[in-house]
Amino acid sequence: MKKIYLSVIGFSLLCRLNAYSQTRPDTTKHKPLTGVYAPVTSETTGYQPQDLSVEEINLVSSYYAQNGDHSAVTGGIGTEKVTDIASGIDLKLVWVGYGERKNTISLGLGYDHHTSASAAFVSTTGASKTGGSRIYPSVDWTVENKIKATSFGIGSYYSGEYNYKSLGADVHFSLKTPDRSGEFSAKFQGYFDQVTLIYPSEFIPAPVVSKGVIVTTASGNSSLSGGGSNKVIIPTSPRNTYTASFGYSQIINERLQVAFLGDLVTQNGYLSLPFHRVYFTNKKDTIEKLPSSRFKIPVGFRLNYFAGDNVIFRTYYRYYTDNWGINANTANFEIAFKMSPFLSVSPFYRFYTQTAARYFAPYEVHAPTDQFYTSNYEYAAFQSNFWGVGIRLAPPTGVFGWQNLHDLEVRYGHYSQSTQLASDVISLNLGFK
Repeated sequence: MKKIYLSVIGFSLLCRLNAYSQTRPDTTKHKPLTGVYAPVTSETTGYQPQDLSVEEINLVSSYYAQNGDHSAVTGGIGTEKVTDIASGIDLKLVWVGYGERKNTISLGLGYDHHTSASAAFVSTTGASKTGGSRIYPSVDWTVENKIKATSFGIGSYYSGEYNYKSLGADVHFSLKTPDRSGEFSAKFQGYFDQVTLIYPSEFIPAPVVSKGVIVTTASGNSSLSGGGSNKVIIPTSPRNTYTASFGYSQIINERLQVAFLGDLVTQNGYLSLPFHRVYFTNKKDTIEKLPSSRFKIPVGFRLNYFAGDNVIFRTYYRYYTDNWGINANTANFEIAFKMSPFLSVSPFYRFYTQTAARYFAPYEVHAPTDQFYTSNYEYAAFQSNFWGVGIRLAPPTGVFGWQNLHDLEVRYGHYSQSTQLASDVISLNLGFK
């Protein structure tokens, strides 16, 4: 369930990022020099020391709905019906300090609430039987040196919901080439999670009752007894993720830009989910069991092309592999049509295919002798299609005459998977300056 509603936010943020991922080089700050751009100096930046100010505010809201019949909660069968409503705000604060260094503080706060039909089969104790909520604040501080064409920043994150708590931090930097036509970037992240061990109801042992105040179950859960209401204490297990991301972007000419992207990801700790069931060939069930470590390598290539003043092509390809046996390919294509000076329409399409993890098998296919096992179709072999359209409104006088509201974007997407999973998502993005 977690992966599903995280993807809602991912889609909404992608909607926002795609709107600004391709912009024309600002030739007003550069002098053409034999087909490339001359270095920027303190005289050409136009920067003046300034106090802290609000540069931009972005509001994102989305609604997501899906259905399918391969729920991991019920062992690879049963409803996958989920709905999610998500909202977020990003606030960007800017000031120019010592040495004309541009300081940017980005503050984010997101909240989503989801309902899931399969959640009723998780547990009879603890959290909501049909859904849950998540809150996720973030903060990032970046310092940009325009003269040296470098930037450096740090960030931190938190995400909390009824069965999951996560703390994260990162450090990132970038360096442009002397002619400012290329840029290398790197980002190092760490996420430190605690997974709440909420088991399916049939695997929760009966309490071991004693004459004392503390009542302890066979699984280690404890509750207070002897008058008043019981308070169940459910244990947690750690999960850590470390990521190193690298990228290089290059302006080939005024019409063509390319980028090369790569990540190294390692995970260790409790990588299963305790409320995911698995049914063996002997029809007995247990909970999902996966290795305690995982290593992932995704690499990608992005190409954006201006086919004139009114058409932009955005393409992306990514190859993914990990040590669990999954190999995947992603191809994404988007065309932005500028219908007028303030209206653009962007249809998009994404194709994805992956092989199955070596630990996956459908309902009642795993053997009782298997060392690891899951019936979560996230690890199955499948193909998927994701298509939709975005409409962006950015009039020079502001949206609906409100000058501070500089753009409004609505995006709709439909997702279909060869496992019969299908979903729809619609998002609204408002940008204020």
